Amino acid sequence: MREAKIFSLILLPPDGQFLITLEEVNGTRLIPIWIGANEGSAIAMHLQNEAAPRPMTHDLMFNVLTNLGAKIEKVIVSDIKDGAYYAILELSINGKTYQIDARPSDSIALAVRASAPLFIDDKVFEKSPVIEKPISENELDDFKSKLENMRPEDFFNEPDIPK
Repeated sequence: MREAKIFSLILLPPDGQFLITLEEVNGTRLIPIWIGANEGSAIAMHLQNEAAPRPMTHDLMFNVLTNLGAKIEKVIVSDIKDGAYYAILELSINGKTYQIDARPSDSIALAVRASAPLFIDDKVFEKSPVIEKPISENELDDFKSKLENMRPEDFFNEPDIPK
């Protein structure tokens, strides 16, 4: 398992999906994960220090957990099955640890609110196409333009992803 952090969060028109890219801390690999508009917006708003006038879903969940004495210890992007990423939200309550099955998008939205660390299981790196950093600005621009016309299921079959 490797620690990770958010490398980028990109809005993909026209359907409003987001692509979040996690980077391996002290490593060179990047993991791209397609997420929905609501989850992407929730992550983006928090990263930009913006707040909705009333708590949105991830704010509400974070507030409920906090008020009940739960602490978000970490998020682990744990697996890829049939092109879908899986995650574990690790909580602690009164000294007991709980691992909750969750989507990476929801887990990351909660993790950024809790300043909790992100991790990627080694099997995710084994199953995901390899994207190494640093990549040049031209490679990054080319990659972003390809993403605009790509569906999540195309990613695992795309032969021209920058290596």
